[in-house]
Amino acid sequence: MTEGNPTGLLIRFAIPMLIGNIFQQVYNLVDSVIVGRYVGSDALAAVGATGSVTFLFFALCNGVGSGGGIVTSQFFGTGDNKRVKDCISNTAYIMFSMSVVIGILAFFLSRPVLAALDTPERIMPDALSYLRLQCIGLIFVALYNYASSMLRALGDSKTPLYFLVFSCILNTVLDVFFVYNLKMGVTGAAVATVISQFVSGAACLIFALKTNEFFKLDKENLKPDREILYKSVKIGVPLSMQFSLIAISCMALQKVVNGFGEVAVAAFTATSRIEQLIHQPYQTLGASLSTYCGQNFGAKKNDRVIKGFHKSIVMMVIFSVLMLPVMQFFGESIVKIFVDDEAVISMGARALRISSYFYIFLGTIYMVRGVLNGVGDAIFSFVNGVVEVLCRLTIPVFMTSVAIIGLWGIWYSVGITWFLSGLTAYMRYVSYRHKHLDNLTLDPVPASARI
Repeated sequence: MTEGNPTGLLIRFAIPMLIGNIFQQVYNLVDSVIVGRYVGSDALAAVGATGSVTFLFFALCNGVGSGGGIVTSQFFGTGDNKRVKDCISNTAYIMFSMSVVIGILAFFLSRPVLAALDTPERIMPDALSYLRLQCIGLIFVALYNYASSMLRALGDSKTPLYFLVFSCILNTVLDVFFVYNLKMGVTGAAVATVISQFVSGAACLIFALKTNEFFKLDKENLKPDREILYKSVKIGVPLSMQFSLIAISCMALQKVVNGFGEVAVAAFTATSRIEQLIHQPYQTLGASLSTYCGQNFGAKKNDRVIKGFHKSIVMMVIFSVLMLPVMQFFGESIVKIFVDDEAVISMGARALRISSYFYIFLGTIYMVRGVLNGVGDAIFSFVNGVVEVLCRLTIPVFMTSVAIIGLWGIWYSVGITWFLSGLTAYMRYVSYRHKHLDNLTLDPVPASARI
């Protein structure tokens, strides 16, 4: 990605990732649609009540591993194949040790966390069952994310897609079988998801080991490397903190939503699932930008880093403008996919109309995150997470307490959070560019941190 037109490179790299991420979201979408249609709105609310908690547990695990992907792309950009292989093995050590530890802790903390969020008693048993099974499957999520992040760091965004598509089809079939045929309800949806995650992760890693030369490691590559671990953790821990802080802020928002009862929880679940799809073009373009910037950063082509950011902003704005009328005029039809409860449909449609005005600020967050993560700016990740936490801890409580806004303050607060986070993210980019981007060099590692 160090040669050629940035727009074309970003689009070609992002499209397979976008398709893959959309299929990855199908896991949750299928669970929500099948549970909402075949079991009921309370079951849909139970699945939705676990979303922010699951995000927290996954964030703690996968954030650190993401640092390994960025370091890998930087060494790949410099053409240092030996260090690329070292990164592949050392990132595996980080990812899988974190997933085991976090998965065990999360399993036993599930009930107290759901209780702390004021999860309605009527949906608590189903929510707890679904969440605990997701915790068991955490290592399988880490397995897929590890294999796919390493392949993408090497410029291959297509291979992970193929296995993910198959996995999503499998998840749909198993969902129908467990939920509809065996009448296992929410538990069946969780079991189907865990099985599908295992298949996609194992298949992707096995294929990479057999076909990609960088995955053919010798004993020298398998040694723990203090330099790589240092750099991966230095970049990954702030990413993990950022994702975790965002997850905690989402949990705070979920607590506010839970206070409005099961209908509001079901509507919030439906709109959240829909907006997860809206996130995907932003997220994949940001991830593509991160790999692009990482490789050009490694190759010391800083002018291409800046140019790539500008091109990504243009593409993001175009998508945001296109999505606005879709949500304004077709919100009810979209929510009906999830549930046939008229109260939930009406509430969800109006909620989509509110939040769609703020999509451009959501996109800005992802674009800035992509470029700054790619060049290894660890401070931004933490600051961005803190801003989102402060917003979600304060704005929803204030907005919903205003009499003329009430319940709708939930979705206004989401939009305002995107606006403030996007604004501070862009300010960070401008500051970082003026101070550092015109004279970037690879971050040196202290001699004491080397083997």
